Amino acid sequence: MDTISTTTLFLVLVGLIIMSAYFSGSETAMMALNRYRLRHLAKKNQKGAQYALALLQKPERLIGLILIGNNLVNILASSIATIIGLRLFGDLGIALSTGVLTLVVLIFAEVTPKTVAALYPEKLAFPSSYILTALMFVFSPLVRVLNFFSGGLLRLMGLSSQGNEENLSTDEIKTIVQESKNTLPNKNKEMLLSVLDLETVSVDDIMVQRADFYSLNINDDMIHLLKIIGRSPYSRIVVYRDTIDNIVGLLHLEDLVRLMAKQVLSKSALIKLMRQPYFVPENTQLNVQLYHFQMKKVRTGFVVDEYGDIQGLITLEDILEEIVGDFSALPQDQPLDICPQQDGSILIDGSVYLRELNKEMKWSMPIDGPKTLNGLILEYLEDMPKPQTSLRVHGYPMEIIDVRDNMIKRVRVLPEYIQQENRALNG
Repeated sequence: MDTISTTTLFLVLVGLIIMSAYFSGSETAMMALNRYRLRHLAKKNQKGAQYALALLQKPERLIGLILIGNNLVNILASSIATIIGLRLFGDLGIALSTGVLTLVVLIFAEVTPKTVAALYPEKLAFPSSYILTALMFVFSPLVRVLNFFSGGLLRLMGLSSQGNEENLSTDEIKTIVQESKNTLPNKNKEMLLSVLDLETVSVDDIMVQRADFYSLNINDDMIHLLKIIGRSPYSRIVVYRDTIDNIVGLLHLEDLVRLMAKQVLSKSALIKLMRQPYFVPENTQLNVQLYHFQMKKVRTGFVVDEYGDIQGLITLEDILEEIVGDFSALPQDQPLDICPQQDGSILIDGSVYLRELNKEMKWSMPIDGPKTLNGLILEYLEDMPKPQTSLRVHGYPMEIIDVRDNMIKRVRVLPEYIQQENRALNG
């Protein structure tokens, strides 16, 4: 070293600090990479991403390589700084060089490069992956020896050097979608979240209740049947024999139109035209039922309870509407069973599903019990209320407007709660 000039040693020291900064920044950048985006870019043949992905397949080797490089340059830099200090300040230079080098390394080779790497991991990691791949080839034997001893130490501590597989739960995926900000349009974001929610919603949460079936009794005379068919607002009619629990089929009006174009309609022809009923157990998750509809090539199912009694009807369209929203082309902000009034109150049909009400009004009615507003109020009162009965259910002030056929038909939610909700939403 005595033959090397102090100026040259200064230049070598600067070069070593730059190399230390490179290793420090590379470590942070590589570890800060988004693994899912990295795989995506690697599949698109982005070379830097491919090299980075290959290095991260064995992170313990990558960390070992970076630490070997970083420690080598830092130790060498410390030695050179000590020599320079001795030449310039004598014995006092040892203390001075240690203090100054520590400060310089912290600022220029640790904090600054690691901060930049954390902010822009891809810009640093992808170019760096080329150099690290070459260094891995050169230092591979030393890295293997280092990993052998460190792996043995981990095993003595009862730990594994193999990390857990990085899998995202449904809730974690939801969080990623929700925090995607401007990268996804709001409509697409809502659809993705709805798809993820299918496994948390069952068919009895969205089915048409049996009380709302548009149906006909096949034992009625033909004239009466034709009147019912002619008044149908739906494309499918439920057909039963004597009681709704004895469903015999489903009549599609498009099939009926084709038949009427060929022959006079008779009851026997009507029976042959019916499609066989397909039954669905209640509590079946929507994602499972969607798969069953696809496999069985059907679009409608009757929901039954554990005793085989008919509870409702579920269609493929109902499930799709859970994903993409209402198919209705009516220019309205709320469905017809949720009607805002001029005084600030809201008239709500008792048969409306609580999930739909929460979704439309941004409310938080409990959905772990009864499915409808009528059921929620009856569970709370444990009795059939009379019209003009006022009550507060889970913090919601309500007034019963109409009770018929042992059901609460109409409920008014009073402005008090709506104003509180608006204040909460507005911060």
